[in-house]
Amino acid sequence: MTETVLYDYWRSSASYRVRIALNLVGEGYRSVPVDLLAKAHRAPEHLARNPQGLVPVLDIDGERLTQSLAIVEYLAETRPQVGFLPADVIGRQRVRALSYAVAMDIHPICNLGVVAHVMAAAQDGEAARRAWMQKFIGEGFAAFESLLDHPSTGSYCHAESPTMADICLVPQVYNARRWEVDLSGCPRIVAIDARCAEIDGFARAHPDRVRP
Repeated sequence: MTETVLYDYWRSSASYRVRIALNLVGEGYRSVPVDLLAKAHRAPEHLARNPQGLVPVLDIDGERLTQSLAIVEYLAETRPQVGFLPADVIGRQRVRALSYAVAMDIHPICNLGVVAHVMAAAQDGEAARRAWMQKFIGEGFAAFESLLDHPSTGSYCHAESPTMADICLVPQVYNARRWEVDLSGCPRIVAIDARCAEIDGFARAHPDRVRP
């Protein structure tokens, strides 16, 4: 049997998602840190794993996988004991839409490379970074909170068990708190995050638990 290896960075939202998913399906893995601040993701060794120079990269089942949501869906299809995606087509569409709202709309513009460019162009780089994060995470979460005002929302983003949407949401809440985003207008998001924190698979994936 081939070893499952996760190449990740402790604070990477995308890596955090995959750690949660692996924990929830009970897949043991070995973590190989890729230090983004030291630019290890741009080193030839990592570019050979992923030409995009991104994390995470997952070696599993004799294959090498990239892109966090594609990895989560792979786990959903090959380890279906945990329902990351609902059985019904409308439910799957909603969970994907919620997941994409975080992973494709909020996360990319708050990513390390984008924000580094913003900081370089500003007179006060640190203030610009904080303002940027607060603006785009705050606006994205305001919309996400409205999306949760839906009959299919339960104790979690969709119904009564965590799905891919929760796997995407929790790392972004971590980022929001890191950058002191005002979450007072997002009670559903805060409540779902608190419920997820009580689940071992989420708790063990938290950056504070895996920090080198």
